Amino acid sequence: METDWKKLADIARSRATIYGLLTAVFREVPTEALIEELRGPRFSGALSEMGMDLGDDFYVAPTSTIVDQMTVEFTRLFIGPGQHISAHESIFVDLDGGRGGLWGPKTVEVKKFIETTGLEYATQYTGLPDHVSVELEFMQRLASLEAEKWGRGDRQGAEYCLSVQRLFLEQHLLSWLPVFCDQVILQAELPFYLAMAELTKDYMTFERQRSLTVTAA
Repeated sequence: METDWKKLADIARSRATIYGLLTAVFREVPTEALIEELRGPRFSGALSEMGMDLGDDFYVAPTSTIVDQMTVEFTRLFIGPGQHISAHESIFVDLDGGRGGLWGPKTVEVKKFIETTGLEYATQYTGLPDHVSVELEFMQRLASLEAEKWGRGDRQGAEYCLSVQRLFLEQHLLSWLPVFCDQVILQAELPFYLAMAELTKDYMTFERQRSLTVTAA
């Protein structure tokens, strides 16, 4: 059967788009540009089709008002002061019967994994290597690269990108991101972060099933 290069490239590109969205959501306090993009035709229809309820105010309130509300929520959930959710793999993964800590073995593992692929951290990045947004962006970059390989008819290169994605999912994202999402779902007060956490958790389930399918193929 002839390989449908365009279809494979489109699938990889769509996955990169989703990972890019989730990266932006969890990286930092929201910007007006992000809110406008989510309200725009590129995402609003897709989010609606997925049954995501971002709240009635999200599409009608002034952008500045939404940014202010989401900034307060993002800070409360992920930054503090006070009790908050640390968005780092090393905090959620059990090591030797106990929870890990910041800059623990898992942090080092993620840093080395990413660097061995030839990708580098941006010089201006001052966060930890295992932050949720870093791991999601890593998957975005790999999926984008995969799409480029399929687009050029480079099966070997595309399948290598897929194998790296599968390994990173198995060794890292799938081991902690669903639990992280559960914490966000439990503590979120705005519909936006509740919906995004549910989307992320559902997408990890999809990626796990897809990974098994690709492996079997």
